[in-house]
Amino acid sequence: MANLFEIASKKKYRFPYKGPIGTEDLWDLAPAQLDSVYKVLNKTVKAQGEDSLMDNSGVDEDLKNQIEIVRYIYTVKKEEAAAKKTEAENKEKKKIVMEILAEKQNAALRNMSEEDLQKMLEELN
Repeated sequence: MANLFEIASKKKYRFPYKGPIGTEDLWDLAPAQLDSVYKVLNKTVKAQGEDSLMDNSGVDEDLKNQIEIVRYIYTVKKEEAAAKKTEAENKEKKKIVMEILAEKQNAALRNMSEEDLQKMLEELN
């Protein structure tokens, strides 16, 4: 994929989103916005792929590259969002487990005898 981004920077690819934007600007777009760029590029592919008596060269290689770049960035953003969601869920679960553990430790202390508590208090001083 790095080679594709090298090609994009050398050829100064521009993508259709509220006017032309550069490859690096795609990273700032939300997945839904990337999807709209992808749809515009896909329409262009379909238009180029139509049979014509004038030109039968097929789809432009640069256009294929642009679609691959948008698809790659979209995939990375979706994976990052999923990882962030999983991390947040794990953080919340860890918080709950820590609270329950603290409750159990407090319950264990409450169940200790007065003598054991006194000993523990002396050891802590």
